[in-house]
Amino acid sequence: MANDKYELIGDPTIDGIHRIRALRDIGDSVKAGDVGGWVESDKNLSCLGDAWISGNAMVFGDSVVNGNARVSDSAMVSGNARVSGNAQIEDSAMLSGNARVSANARVTGNPFVSGDSWIFDNATVSGNAQVFGDSQVSGNAQVSGNAKVFGNAMVFGDAVVTGDAMVFGDAVVTGDAVVTGDSEEV
Repeated sequence: MANDKYELIGDPTIDGIHRIRALRDIGDSVKAGDVGGWVESDKNLSCLGDAWISGNAMVFGDSVVNGNARVSDSAMVSGNARVSGNAQIEDSAMLSGNARVSANARVTGNPFVSGDSWIFDNATVSGNAQVFGDSQVSGNAQVSGNAKVFGNAMVFGDAVVTGDAMVFGDAVVTGDAVVTGDSEEV
C-alpha cells in the first residue's frame, strides 16, 4: 500500500531516525505540510488511520503507532511496543519492550512502561509511575506519582495506585480501591 499520509524528510540523524511531514490532513489537528516527530522507518507509523507522532517524540525499533493513536511532546516509544486505538503517549513518557497501550488509555508525565505490560480501556499512567513485567492497568484505573505496578499485577475498575505505592506479584487492585503512600500490595 502506498503511503499518502506522510514522508520521511531530511537526512537521518546519527541515530538513524528521520523527521516526518504530513502529506495530507490527518484528523482535526494535523494539516498537510505539518512537520511531525521522529521515526526510524516508515514501519513505525501506520499509513492507515489518524495515528500521528508530533513534537520531538521518537518512535523507533520494531515499535508501531497505528489506529488513531498519538505520540507527542518528548515521548519515546521503542523496542517492540505498540500504541493503538485512541491511545495517547505524551510529555516525557517512555514505552519500551513489548508494552501495549491501546483503546483510550493515556500515558503522560514522566512514566516508564515496559516489559509485556498492557495499558488499555480508559486507564491513565502518569507522573513518575512505572508499569512493567506482565502487569495490566485497565478500566478507569489510574497509576500515578512514583507508584510501581509490576510482576503479574492487575489494576482495573476505578482503582487508584498513587504516591510511592507498589503493587506486584499476583496482586489485583480493583473496584474503587485506593493504594497510596508507602503501601505495598503483594
